[in-house]
Amino acid sequence: MPRWSPNRNGVGSDGAVVSYRLARERVVASVERGARQPHEVCDAQPELRRVAHNHSRPLDEACPICAADELVVVTFAFGAGLPKAGRCVDPGGELEKLRVRGKPSTCYEVEVCRACWWNHLRASFALTGRAAAAS
Repeated sequence: MPRWSPNRNGVGSDGAVVSYRLARERVVASVERGARQPHEVCDAQPELRRVAHNHSRPLDEACPICAADELVVVTFAFGAGLPKAGRCVDPGGELEKLRVRGKPSTCYEVEVCRACWWNHLRASFALTGRAAAAS
């Protein structure tokens, strides 16, 4: 399995990154041994499906359920000054803008397979809202 880094795009969190890799592996293993059916874990909601098609970045790994090369990640941000339901953000420039805006946010990265609709929380991290260092 390829090594994955939540901040490989160069945008760092302001603290710890919580990885949900072990929980993901537990779910995948339960499907592999027949304790759960694929339709039980491939249940992305309509809004997540829309976001996965329009506001995601591809991952360099296959779906753990159907083995398709359609695995993408979407990032959601929640915090002061953002909509109550959160906001889908581009992991590049938009995430950096959130970091330096001066208000704390919590971000969640969700992987989604656009072939079978597998979805799982990959990581969460805090953006404390610290201003960027002056040059």
